Amino acid sequence: MTNILLITADDMDGNTPGSFGGPEDATPHLDRLAADGMTFHRGHVPAAVCQPSRSALMTGRWPHRNGAEGFEPINDGIGVITDQLKDAGYTVGILGKVGHIQPVERFGWDMAADMRQLGLGRNPEAYASRAEEFMTGAAREGRPWFLMANAHDPHRPFHGSEQERGFWTDQERSEYPEPSKVFSADEVDVPNFLPDLPGVRAEYAEYLSSSRRCDDVVGAVLSALERTGGADETLVIFISDNGMAFPFAKANCYLRSTLTPLIVRWPGVTTPGSSNDDAFVNMLDLFPTFCDAAGVPVPEGIDGKSLTPLLAGGEEQGRDEVFTVFHETSAKQRFEMRCVQDARYGYIWNGWADGSMQYRAENMWGLSWPAMLQAAENDESIRERADFYLTRAPEELYDLAVDPGCLNNLAQDPALAPILGKKRSTLAAWMTSTGDPLAQVFRSTVGSANELTGSSNP
Repeated sequence: MTNILLITADDMDGNTPGSFGGPEDATPHLDRLAADGMTFHRGHVPAAVCQPSRSALMTGRWPHRNGAEGFEPINDGIGVITDQLKDAGYTVGILGKVGHIQPVERFGWDMAADMRQLGLGRNPEAYASRAEEFMTGAAREGRPWFLMANAHDPHRPFHGSEQERGFWTDQERSEYPEPSKVFSADEVDVPNFLPDLPGVRAEYAEYLSSSRRCDDVVGAVLSALERTGGADETLVIFISDNGMAFPFAKANCYLRSTLTPLIVRWPGVTTPGSSNDDAFVNMLDLFPTFCDAAGVPVPEGIDGKSLTPLLAGGEEQGRDEVFTVFHETSAKQRFEMRCVQDARYGYIWNGWADGSMQYRAENMWGLSWPAMLQAAENDESIRERADFYLTRAPEELYDLAVDPGCLNNLAQDPALAPILGKKRSTLAAWMTSTGDPLAQVFRSTVGSANELTGSSNP
């Protein structure tokens, strides 16, 4: 049976790796993995915040169907991928982020090491040592294995930031190394969904440095796999759990909130250096893909669809759009959002946006949001952008072909009323089919099922 190595980043933007259009020297190990496998350029996580994203991946179910809409355990009776694998004889292990899929005991880990045992989740050699010990032990027992290796970078606090110095003691910071490359503010290009301000530029450089150390962890774990001699028998997958912790990214439903840099290397299945640029895939699809790799049946009730046909170079119908959701921040504040995107348009419904409630999330910590607020005092466009971020609009519509940064909300454009109506209908049908508890609220907000025909005014 095939071993499975799932490596995750914590808050890495979908465009950060060089193989996904990012800086050439940001992620050399990920780029090498991409050259050996297949990249997906329309891969999305179901929800752009850590625990709901990871819980959805491990259950193969939408957050509103597994119970972990925020930072809470999955519901009793919900199956998890480790059930399927352990029943097939796999030994299962996890490195980092152990408490971010709960209840922890429900996953039946044979080996678990959390951030305090891994240099605060930032020490590549600690990951390599634990990974190699786990893989070698499984080989000695003659058992296939599943290892979920979760880097804690590039989650805040970013490398070299004031926040990092205030968050951990000198002793704690000595437990992990500097990134193998540290970026400076004058050498980075700020993503197009953020204003190019000194504070934003400085923080983005810190973020890239932390991303490089995440890449160092990836390289260390892959080296451990090579040393065990099991690489040719191992399916390797890399993803990020959500976008980077900046305004208009993590904890939202924008393109850069849920876009994830999905890389898959499956010896004998994927073609080295291949890419899939067209099919929309969701990380819910990993659960049935793991079942394929293990040779076990996919249980009933799973929301994802196996990636195996795509990995073998085939094409599939029904992959021309993707749905994403958001429910709750890490501070347990509810900001209900639903989204449907295709190759051209992205539509977001903000169930919380009533004109007075103000958004607040971790992505506003640090340098970037204060820099935007300061600049807003003298720059009307930045002021409008910041004001919109706080209160939103009930509906957002973006032409992603010309505006991937989601800067210009077209929901009130009469010329796009037919597109808006179609997206409303599509989202309403999906919410109903998945048992979304807000399906009726959505319909009453934008019109009944028969009225979702394109009016630009909800």
